[in-house]
Amino acid sequence: MGNHDAYIGYRIAVPAEFDELFSHFYFAENKSNHPITQTLLPTFQTMMVFSFAAPLLLVTKGNEEISMDKCLVLGPIKQAFTYILPASGKMLVVNFKDDAFFRFFGTASLTEYLHPDDLLSDNCFTSLWTSLNKMDTVNERVTQLLEFSRPYIQKRHPLTEQIIAAGNSAMSPVKEISAQEKLSERSVQMNLKKHLGYSSREMGRYMRFLKAIELVQQLTIDDKPVNWFEVIETCGFYDQSQLIHDFKHYLNLSPSKYLKFQQGICNSRG
Repeated sequence: MGNHDAYIGYRIAVPAEFDELFSHFYFAENKSNHPITQTLLPTFQTMMVFSFAAPLLLVTKGNEEISMDKCLVLGPIKQAFTYILPASGKMLVVNFKDDAFFRFFGTASLTEYLHPDDLLSDNCFTSLWTSLNKMDTVNERVTQLLEFSRPYIQKRHPLTEQIIAAGNSAMSPVKEISAQEKLSERSVQMNLKKHLGYSSREMGRYMRFLKAIELVQQLTIDDKPVNWFEVIETCGFYDQSQLIHDFKHYLNLSPSKYLKFQQGICNSRG
């Protein structure tokens, strides 16, 4: 992630104890004298971003720039968005996994970018940022974040456990679970939406798109030409128009334009 010599970015693995909660952490630093712009692919994960040294800028679909000088939560990320890491800027990203954000905050969907203290009744995340900002290394910050999270973890709902265990590749986990538990499909869907922040149909569409992205990326790495009709058949699109529609929906780019600009687009899904 990051195609600039001055852009340092890398993932940090999560200890097994926290594997159910976080997919990974991500740290990035801009060592240049100029801002660096990156586009992030949709992940369907919720993120908490800490900004250090200089305010990070998030760019909305309407090209509005949101300055973030400490901490922000956003997600689930269902469409690509752009961020600008300023000169000397640093950021640490917490990637929540499945229903983890709901288990911490009691909500899964955010309608806008929020400071996490707006979801709680105190200023604990402002205090947390102040503590993190004084630390010298990324590992110290990650350790502090993990320790900070311990008291807030709630148990997973049994129905959500089954939905996640069924996997995103299952043809219809909602139908299977509703029959098994003698519940309506609507009630299972509502539980999924409440705890994960998206419906099974949304996730199915996204996973098809993600499969296409990963196939194109692998072909590019192997220096092979991209045959879009093979992508359509391999990834389960109905036709070319559906492929184009999904690329524009998630990235606001046509497949050919994605191919041209993909070096500046990051896939952060763990």
